[in-house]
Amino acid sequence: MPSEETGAPFAGAAGKGTHAVLSPEPRKSNDFLVAHAMRLVESHLRLTGRALLPDGPAAGMARALYHAPFVVLAHGTGDDPLFTYANLAAQQRFELPWAEIVGMPSRFSAEPLARDERQRLLERVARDGYIDDYSGVRITKSGRRFMIRRATVWNLIDAHGDKMGQAATFSDWQAL
Repeated sequence: MPSEETGAPFAGAAGKGTHAVLSPEPRKSNDFLVAHAMRLVESHLRLTGRALLPDGPAAGMARALYHAPFVVLAHGTGDDPLFTYANLAAQQRFELPWAEIVGMPSRFSAEPLARDERQRLLERVARDGYIDDYSGVRITKSGRRFMIRRATVWNLIDAHGDKMGQAATFSDWQAL
């Protein structure tokens, strides 16, 4: 893949083994990463006042989140945050399997020219807790561009209120 200096998306990220997968892919044998999934669901509810999924047993909600028909992504904290979660809809939308998207810097989901806009969005979420009006262009591994509309982006917080990262969900998108 071309280097980031060329402005190519996903440069130096997926497909070259340049990042480590942070956790195994959600599946029945690991309860669909129930602790992380519940942090996503509970943070969303606490900050937005809206349920991401119907209430139910934690393991069932974790499975439902992974198989949901809408995209859910999360990244951790740090100067160059790495994706920590991508449900199946996200993997399909970005054309990346779990092993390639999880552990990849989340900035690679946007084209280089859109990364400043993306950074302003993340700073707004960090300040306000969440937004539910995000629209922007993203890019797949193969270079296909798409417009996200009405995405919700929120801070991931633990039971003590400590920030653990940020997450996003959307179901409205259009190929460009």
